[in-house]
Order: sequence, then C-alpha cells, then structure tokens
Amino acid sequence: MTETGKAVGSPVNDDSSEQGVGGGKECPGQANSTLTPAQRDMLERCLHALIHAKNDSHTLAALLLITRVCPANQLDSATLRRVFEAVGLGLPARLLVTAVRGGAGSELPPEELLSLGAALLAALSTDPGMAAHPQLLSTIPLLLGLLADGPTWTPQSQGQGQAETSPEQEKGQTSQVSHTNGAGSDRHEAAPQVDANGSKLDQDAARPGEPGEHQGPEESLGSEEKGKSGVTKPQGPATQLDEALAADCYQVLSTVCASARGPEQLLSRGAIPALCRAVSRNQTLSRERGLPLLGHLLSSRIRPTAWSKHPADLLSLLAGISSEFCQASHLDRLEICIRLPQFLPLPGGVPESEDLRGIVSQLWEALRPILQAKVTPAQLGPLFVMSACLLDLFGWELVGSPKFCCLLVNRACVEVRMGLEELPGTDLSPEQQQVLTACYRIMEAAMEQACSQGLIRDAAQPQTAITGLSLQQSRQVLGILEEAFSAVIYYLQQVDQSHYGDPFLFATFRSLCAWLAEETSCLKEEVTALLPFLVNYAKGHLEGGSGDKGLASWMSEMSVSDSSQGGAWTGQEALRYLLPALCHLSAEEAPRRVLLTLDTPALLVQFLGSGWGALKHRGGAPRTRDPSLETACSALLNFTVTEPDRVRKDPCFSSLQSVLSDALPVLLHKPRLLVLAANFCTLGLMIDRLKPAGSGPVEPAQRRFFAAALRFLAGALSATPGPGPAQVSAAWREWWEEAAELWRLGLQAFAGCVRAQPWVAAVARESGWLGDTLALLASCSALPDPHSQGVLEEALAALAQHCSLCQQEIRASMAENDKGVLHSMVQLQEALAE
Repeated sequence: MTETGKAVGSPVNDDSSEQGVGGGKECPGQANSTLTPAQRDMLERCLHALIHAKNDSHTLAALLLITRVCPANQLDSATLRRVFEAVGLGLPARLLVTAVRGGAGSELPPEELLSLGAALLAALSTDPGMAAHPQLLSTIPLLLGLLADGPTWTPQSQGQGQAETSPEQEKGQTSQVSHTNGAGSDRHEAAPQVDANGSKLDQDAARPGEPGEHQGPEESLGSEEKGKSGVTKPQGPATQLDEALAADCYQVLSTVCASARGPEQLLSRGAIPALCRAVSRNQTLSRERGLPLLGHLLSSRIRPTAWSKHPADLLSLLAGISSEFCQASHLDRLEICIRLPQFLPLPGGVPESEDLRGIVSQLWEALRPILQAKVTPAQLGPLFVMSACLLDLFGWELVGSPKFCCLLVNRACVEVRMGLEELPGTDLSPEQQQVLTACYRIMEAAMEQACSQGLIRDAAQPQTAITGLSLQQSRQVLGILEEAFSAVIYYLQQVDQSHYGDPFLFATFRSLCAWLAEETSCLKEEVTALLPFLVNYAKGHLEGGSGDKGLASWMSEMSVSDSSQGGAWTGQEALRYLLPALCHLSAEEAPRRVLLTLDTPALLVQFLGSGWGALKHRGGAPRTRDPSLETACSALLNFTVTEPDRVRKDPCFSSLQSVLSDALPVLLHKPRLLVLAANFCTLGLMIDRLKPAGSGPVEPAQRRFFAAALRFLAGALSATPGPGPAQVSAAWREWWEEAAELWRLGLQAFAGCVRAQPWVAAVARESGWLGDTLALLASCSALPDPHSQGVLEEALAALAQHCSLCQQEIRASMAENDKGVLHSMVQLQEALAE
C-alpha cells in the first residue's frame, strides 16, 4: 500500500521521478502522441478498468497501473478528464474522513489514508471543473483543520489519551459521502467500500460538510476550545504533519483560491482563523505556503470582510509578522517589507485599538533607520508602499520627528518627479506604478495635514502641519509638493484618450484633484491649460466609456469604493474627485472661461440630476448624505452669480430648474439632508431672479418651488418663549454653520425674484411666510446676527415696494407692535414711506 500511496501522491511533488495522475508541469495537451501503440492500448485498458471499478480497491489499483504506464505529462487534457471523472471526489473525501476518525474499519493507519486522500484531492483539483465542485469544497474544513492543528485521531484506533469526539462532531461526520464519480454514476452504492488492501473504509464517514453548510475546521476536529477572547487556544502541543501531506493540502487550497469565487469559498469555510493558527504554531509549511496564501486572501476583495469577521486572529498574525520585521536585520527587513502591507487592515476596516496602535508605532520605529539610510531605488519602493499604508491608519501622529516627516515627504516627491518626468512614450512598469501610487498617498497625507493647520491658506501664520514643524520646514514641504504636482501635470498632459481606462491614470488624476481641492493659487497657468483633459476625463467616465469595465474590476479588487454610492463603481468617481477643484476654479475668471467652453455647467447638471435620482431611490436615509451633490451646487452657484447671460440662454439651467422643483418639496421632510436642501433652495432662487416677468400664467411647478422655498426659509429662526432675541431653530441648529450663508443668500435671491417677477409676492403672502416672519420680528428684540437682520429687511422691503397687499400687512404689524426688530429696520421704513 505504501507504494500505491506514493504513486498517487507523486503528482504534487515536483521532485518525483514518476508523475502521477494530474501531476507534472508540462502542458498535457501533447495528445498522447509520444506514447507507443502498446502504451496506448494498455492505457485504454487501464482506463476501462478504472471507469468500471466496482469498489475503491479496484479504483486505486487502476490508478496505480495508469501511473506506471504513462506519466501525467504525456496525457492529453481529454484523457486526464476521463481519469478525473472516473475517480471522482467521493473516494478522497471518504479516505480523509476515515483517517480523521482514526482509521476505524481499515487496516491502513490514518497517516496513509490521509496521505492518499490528500494526494488524490491535489491531483483532482488541477482540473478547473473539479476545483469548484461542491464535494471538493466540502473537504476544505478538514484540510484546514489538519494544517492548523495537525492530525488528531479519535480513541477508536489510537488508544487512550486522545481527545473524544463530541456528539455534534460525530453527527457532522456520519452523513454519507456521495459515491458519484463525476460522470453521474452511482454504481458504487451497493458495494462495500474497501481500501487497496481489501479492508473496509468507514461507510459512516461524513461528508465534511454538505455544500452550502460550511463549518470551520475547529468545528470539525474537536481538538481545541475557545478562549474568553474568542481566539482558539490549543489544549496541547500540536502534532506536525508530514511535509508531503501538508503540500497536498496547500495545493488544494491554493487551487480553490485561484478560482473565480475562491477567496469567498475559503473565507466562508474558516480559512482565515485556521491559517492564522497554523502560522502562529509554526505548523508544517505554514511559513512557506500558509503565509503567502493568507497574503493572497487579504489582498483580494474579501479583505474588508475578513478583517470584520476575524479581527483578533488577524491582529495576532500582524503582531507576529511585525515583531519578526522589527527583529530582522536591515537587509531582511527590506525583504519582509514587500509582503507586510498585505496584512495591514484597511483604514476604518477595524476599530482602532491600543494593540494596533502599538504595532504601527513599532513598525515606524523599525522603518525610520532604513528610510534615513542609503538604499537603492528598487529597495526604496516597498518602503514607500508600507509608509503609505501606515499613514492611512494613524496619520502623522506616530511617524516620528518633524525632521523625519519632512524627509519622507521629500523622498516621495523626488520619486514622483523622477518617475513622471521621463521622456514621452516611456511606459511605467506595474511595480513603478504601485510605488508612485504610494507616493501620491504620502503627498496627499502631507497636504491634508498642511491644510488642516492652515498652511496653504495662510502660509504667513506660524502654524504647522506636523507637531513641532517650523515655519521654514513647512514652507519647504509645500514647495516640494508644488514641484511634485508640476510633474503630475506634465505627465497628464501626455495622456491620450486610449489610456483613460488605466487604473494608474485614475490614481494620478485623483492625486492631482486632491491637491487642487486645496491649492489653486500655484501653477495657475498649467492647471488652466490642463482643464480640457480633466473635464473630458471625468465626462468620459460619467458617460460610461473610457474602459470603465476594467477600471471597475480593478477598483473592486483593490477594495477602492465610493462610500456614497454603496461601494460600487458608478462612473461618477472621477467627477466626484474633480468637483472641489471645479468649485474653486469656477470662481476665477480665466479658468471659468475655459470651463464654459467645455460645457462644464451641463456636466454638473447631469451629475446633479443623476445624483438626486439615486438619492431619491434610496429614500434619503440619514446615512446617505452626499457631499458631492452639495459641492456641485456650489460650482453651479458660482456660474449663476458670475455668468447671468449664460444662465439665461443655456438650456441646461432650465433642466436644472426642473430637478430642483422636483427635489426641494421632498427634501423638506428629510431633516438630515438640510444642507442639500439649502443648496437646492438657494440655487433655484438665484436662477429665478434672472428670469424676466412673464406675460402668461405661472407654471404650477414654479409656484410649488417658491412655496417650498419659502417654507424652508421660514424654518431657520424661532422666537424664544419670553422677550429676547430670536434663535436658530432646533431643526437647523446642528447644520447652521454650514447652512447659514446659504440661508442669507437665499433670502437675498428671493428679494431679487420679487423685483423681477412681482407675482412671487402673492405666494409669500398666501403661503403664510410673510405673516410668520412679521410675527417673529415683532416678538423678538434682536436676530442672531446683523447679517440675518439685513437680508430679512431686504426681502420685506422688496415685498412692500412691489405688492400693495403685502405693504398693508407690514404696516398693520408695525402698528400693532411698537417694539421688536421691525421698528429698527430703516430700509423697510423707507420702502413703506414711498
């Protein structure tokens, strides 16, 4: 039997002199042409015996003969498929479960049953159809248990001193393994199953978990108990697996992981905690095969889910790898640095803890001397990647001294300049792109800190982006950043539309947008000249072209998501990043002229319309506030204020009015979206003030918009119970800092609407806004601030000048109340005297 086990096990061992079924690295598509006629005849006879085998003993014997007749690298894919279908997955599953149960009913020891079962699974898994088969997937918990805990046998065959099998585990191991052989045959069900020596295999052996009922390895083997923290603790020293057996188990897991939904299949079957346990116990091949497999899983799309489900296991794993990194020599640290970022959580992916904070601090301490030393460009790249990941987690707080922070930013900026200022036509390798993307994040982090401390807005103030940074150092950092972003602009100038779907181009575009969101005073001419590319790039993605499918796939794999849209790629991402820059640039004359030639207002209206449609579809839940919609409103407001003629003529602004008329009445009932409602209200009023008075009847939609706008504006202030100043209402108080200026501008725009279209005054009176406002002003001694009083006075004066009924109502209110704010409004009194 030993010989049989070796023959079938050889496929997964590259150093085997005779490759078994499924083995070999050469392409099997050589179509048996290298076989002699005698070999081909013998092969067909062996295949016939294999296909018509009556029990497991006959199946194993036929497999042994095939490996002797023809090495696997001489079999074509069709022949291999016939072998796979004949063997099926039932046999190796039965071998594994029988072994786990201690080899009861078999003359073979559990070790040989395990070796044979795992070798068969490894060989079968090389076929793509088999790798995703539910029966093979059902064996994963057993394989993971073996890798994590070693072989554990029940007392049935190993005597006393072994762990008892719990009733739950016994139940999980007693459902019948399917006997079909891949082709749908059920001929084995009537015959007792025996091994190659004629001994019965355990017929009560469980399928290691029905398809769809995934149990973790710790639930299958019963050799461990859960600690109070939920982290699995071993009861005793783990038993080491044979290296060949471990290699076969990892071969199966790796093949499954490479399949379409492999990472999800492994995650749902407990792969993360099991592999973490294997590494922590230094089990067989856990460092050589287990750690890379974990790294692959944590680099895939399941990374956020893995961290949310198994934070303790992954944090413990990260602590061990970090400790190894810190204790290694400088040269070894550079090697570890390449793979360590895979094991770091995403920002926000795990609650901040003192343990994670300590790990990150420890890593920075080990990184600092390497970054300060002379290293080659190839060695520097992984250091940038790791630094960017650590910055994402805790910012600059744990990085180190101001001098070191400046050094890190400087080196990242130099790397960007060297990488992007190559001759046109030079293609960047994937490794260079990854390093430059990490450098972008370091630059963005430096810029974010600078902006939060006011450096960019007012560099004359002695404020610092990083604690302890001198004014001179901060100015040097900003100068270095400017040079790096100049290189970014140069690179983007060379790009043509055929590269719009390139993920690295998206990362470069995003980095520049982050800079422009805060800094538009530098590189003005270069930025203005680049606007056609920036707008067309965003427009191309918004309209669904520019290689969106490939970019969406990359965003998903990299766990890059747009949280406001639920994490799915929508095509709006590029424009969302550009919006803050458009808001700034639309307020400046030269760039605004360029933006108008690019039809940017229409692009913003399209985005606003689709954004409102998506928001309305989701019901406007509190968590769905979308700042990008508010920023788009700000940019459109800039065009409305500075380009009145364009607003009157451009049909996109009529489309915008339709969106606002539809949205504002709905937003009145969404208190968590008050800032968006303030933007919509003010923008609509600012557009309406530019319209001339019409001679025909007023459209119902326009009347509804004004009624909703006045109702919204009336809710901002409320009177106190007794005499005293008016105050911001409870509904507005949380948002007043963001919405106050919009409220004041809205009232000014309303006054302009009354002057341009006198019929609006009737809406103010009929809707109750005028009466409520007069009552508030008559009962309070002051308003929250002079600006608020000024805009209310302007609105009332416009009503008094253009509507006799409104004038009468205002006079009556002033006559009834000789106190209050009304009597201090000089402009209103002058309007009444006219």
